Amino acid sequence: MTIFYRCVKRVLFPAIATAFLIPPVFAQVPAEDILDEIVVSATRRETSVRDVARSISVVGKERIQRGTQQLGLDEALAAVPGLYIQNRYNFSGDLRVSMRGFGARSSFGIRGIRVFVDGIPETLPDGQSGVDSIDLGSAGHIEVLRGPASSLYGNAAGGVISVTSELGDVEPFVEGRVSGGEYGYLQYGLKTAGKLNTADYLVNISRTELDGYRDFAEFRGTQVNGRLGIPLNENDRLMVALNIADQPKSQDPGGINAAQAALDPSSARLQNVQFDAGENVAQQRLGLVYERERDHGTLTIRNHYVWRDFENKLPFNGGGAVDLDRFFYGFGAQYSLGNQLPENIGLSFGIDFDRQDDDRRRFDNNDGTLGGLTFDQNETVDSTGLYVQAEYQLSDAWTLSAGLRYDELSYDVADRFITDGDDSGALDFDQVSPSVGLNYRLNDGVLFASYSSSFETPTTTELANPDASGGFNAALQPQQADNFEVGFKNSVGSLYYEIALFTIDLEDELIPFELAAFPGRDFFANAGSSTRDGIETAISWAHESGFSVDASFTWSDFEFDNFVDDGNDFSGNKLPGLPERFGYLGVTYTAASGFSGTLETIYSGDLYANNANSAEVSAYTVVNLRLNHEFETGQWLVQPFIGINNLFDEDYNNNIRINAFGARFFEPAPPLNFYAGVVVNFQESR
Repeated sequence: MTIFYRCVKRVLFPAIATAFLIPPVFAQVPAEDILDEIVVSATRRETSVRDVARSISVVGKERIQRGTQQLGLDEALAAVPGLYIQNRYNFSGDLRVSMRGFGARSSFGIRGIRVFVDGIPETLPDGQSGVDSIDLGSAGHIEVLRGPASSLYGNAAGGVISVTSELGDVEPFVEGRVSGGEYGYLQYGLKTAGKLNTADYLVNISRTELDGYRDFAEFRGTQVNGRLGIPLNENDRLMVALNIADQPKSQDPGGINAAQAALDPSSARLQNVQFDAGENVAQQRLGLVYERERDHGTLTIRNHYVWRDFENKLPFNGGGAVDLDRFFYGFGAQYSLGNQLPENIGLSFGIDFDRQDDDRRRFDNNDGTLGGLTFDQNETVDSTGLYVQAEYQLSDAWTLSAGLRYDELSYDVADRFITDGDDSGALDFDQVSPSVGLNYRLNDGVLFASYSSSFETPTTTELANPDASGGFNAALQPQQADNFEVGFKNSVGSLYYEIALFTIDLEDELIPFELAAFPGRDFFANAGSSTRDGIETAISWAHESGFSVDASFTWSDFEFDNFVDDGNDFSGNKLPGLPERFGYLGVTYTAASGFSGTLETIYSGDLYANNANSAEVSAYTVVNLRLNHEFETGQWLVQPFIGINNLFDEDYNNNIRINAFGARFFEPAPPLNFYAGVVVNFQESR
């Protein structure tokens, strides 16, 4: 009853006010009823959007690739409600992705959100995800499952981002792309896809170079992404995915304080330059997905192997250089029953096993030069999960769904630097994660309600001891969350709209902090409890004249209920790093002549940079413009494009470093800047 009352008081009332005060929210959709036409798989069962008792968004190829710089996922996912992304321009820290507050604490990599590419996990067993190997130039569509999903995926499933590469089941083509712009931006690539006998293939090779708006922000990276689909017979299919990412230079200009940001926003932190802060990454990923379809059921088996070499220099001396050699592999199997069950019942069950093996060493950082060894240990994490998912169509109007998963995680550390003592040890966690949802078809729309849970263990990096010795910080506990959600989604012709209201109770939320002796390095503590309430809205509309509108708006209230840290009582304070309100509004015009243009507005409200809520970051509104034209001549299709970022030269921050020591919270974003490019596609059958 208490939770229901809070939903009504803190979520429903603001939702009603929002409907009158906030402009409508749009997303480009086809004229068909997308509730039935769009099928999603991030729910581990191929299901139409109508039948999913959860909040889920789908972004297509046009939004991902047309006229964009393809520097980060935020360009493609800016219109997804509930999803807040920062840090496009600092490649040494990866994107900072937050979904309903999950992932907000991260300053390096993605936490609390499961990421998949072509069915292969980019999320490690310990819960850390990376997106530096995701190739946007060959992404066909992206699904975003908003809200806790541990009953589906286990640890760190506060939400799901699933990227699917373009299919090669098309007429063969070869496509080249080149673009360039200010701050040393240069990107070029070559893509080919088609059918080879009965198999289909896709290969994309791309190179990105960026000097950066800020000093000491240079980036160089190369991507190879390949996908091969092999039909073994009319019912069996094997998909092979290969990805290679090589990023030899990702400099880190660091966070700066408010005074330096105001005086010289393009400057880098002096210590970052002194210690040559940044990273070097090389990763190779091989994934295989086998699918067998029969009348009695569908079997899906996945297997993957990831090799990652990572070097990172942090802006301090003692142990400030990291060398990581990682091997990550896994196996999963799922079986969905077919005609053995009545038509109104669906049942799937499966198993996941993943293993992470890290050789981690630290050296002194002598002004950018590798010094003596200070830390050497092997860290392994094993994750095993068993799950079952079911749905029961009670009537033409009502559908009930439920899921249950059991996970075991084992952390083991072998200390090989024992001059300061042997800190070897082990930690074990286990968790049961349920979910239940109910759909009701109301005329053309769907009213849904759901409960889902999630848990999130600290990653191996977050388990580091604050005293900087080896081993794990055994005082840290996994955070746990219960999510209650109600929503409505509907489509009528070319109009689509949705609203979702949620409330989340968290226990032992993981919170980052810095120490004076190790600036730029995060350690973690558990908050007692937290509450998150929010509203996510979306509406879309397209007109036969060629105009369409695409937007989103999110209101949230995330606060600590009970959090005392080192004698400081932060109870009642807002969760740092996230605005209470943020939104997107885009208008697109597409002409029969081949011209298209998109004007987009991105709004982010005020937020706090620290737990004490003493450092406030002002709201900002950024406007971007993209123009594109298609020329077709014979077998050739030519698409020149131009883009203007930050059209009205807004002063804002690309990223906020939460709880940074010395108030170094700010990473200023570039002012108005231009880029342009061209795509040339050759298709013999055109």
